[in-house]
Amino acid sequence: MKFYNKIYNSIISPENILAAWNIFKSDKRNKPDVAGFERELEEHIFRLYRDLHNHTYRHGPYKAFWVRDPKLRHIYKATVRDRVLHHALFSVLNPIFEETFIASSFSCRIDKGTHKGVFYLRDAIRKVSANYTRQCFVLKCDIRKFFDSVDHKILIDILERRVKDTESQWLVREIIGSYSWGVTERERERESTSGTLRRKGIPIGNLTSQLFANVYMNEFDQFMKHILKVKNYARYTDDFVIVSNDVDYLKNILPMIGSFLRGKLLLELHPKKVEIRRCTRGIDFLGYVALPYHIVLRMKTRRRMMRRLREQIERYKRGIISEVTLFGSLRSYMGVLSHADAYELRREVENQFWYWLKE
Repeated sequence: MKFYNKIYNSIISPENILAAWNIFKSDKRNKPDVAGFERELEEHIFRLYRDLHNHTYRHGPYKAFWVRDPKLRHIYKATVRDRVLHHALFSVLNPIFEETFIASSFSCRIDKGTHKGVFYLRDAIRKVSANYTRQCFVLKCDIRKFFDSVDHKILIDILERRVKDTESQWLVREIIGSYSWGVTERERERESTSGTLRRKGIPIGNLTSQLFANVYMNEFDQFMKHILKVKNYARYTDDFVIVSNDVDYLKNILPMIGSFLRGKLLLELHPKKVEIRRCTRGIDFLGYVALPYHIVLRMKTRRRMMRRLREQIERYKRGIISEVTLFGSLRSYMGVLSHADAYELRREVENQFWYWLKE
């Protein structure tokens, strides 16, 4: 295993922080807090650098809000200053761990993504089923409350196997420790005196949480590929699938999967989101449904897309967003549809868009 020392100066350098700012601000310049940060950019950048250099940096509080995507999610938003640091840390740490990830891990990685994950599933089904001439089954699983269940100690131990730089370890611990799901102030006080509280959770909304999730679940990926030697396996964050001709194999492997997740990562499979399904019935994965010979958009995804597009048009008419942002949203949705067999749906979305815009 390759170890990394003396990377802290690369993380906290003003050049890296400024580069992180330029990436961070690209689609947020109309946000009041981002605009405020930019008005005194040089002062903010160098103050952050000094705090990191002097080890006086402390992660700020989070602002919590709910979004429906499609299920209700509790999002925690850090300050602009902290989010810029997240980008700076990510730019250095991500390449260190990227080289350890398996090819069929598709979440939040360059040249991966949801559509690549669905294409992998489609191709695996075609291969295993010999183009639908043999029986084929898919085991589909989901982890219960994944982001809220990530154990801080386990995550830090995994990160520190490769990152041996004590200053970088301090910074990573500060960011991970800035959030803990379900921990009250009284429990935090007890933790500081007794050290008995087992802290859990990484916030949905932090860029670093995407990396930490992949690092954490890479332990499971390695178990699946090198211990159980599972073929035709794909994962996106906490959703994963296995394709096989043998339904009994999938049933027998399930207890071993659950045992590893509980014993090594303190995670639990969601009992209502574990199923074995014939591939000919269609496999719902990452917002799409892989059917024999074609891929369609999941109906819930379709409804959510139309609702959000209508909301963007209303925001544009009220002057909240610009024309550039509005048409950027439309292009984004067209991109989603381009990965499915959805010619008629693309026409419907475009027609509906212009109808709503002219209302």
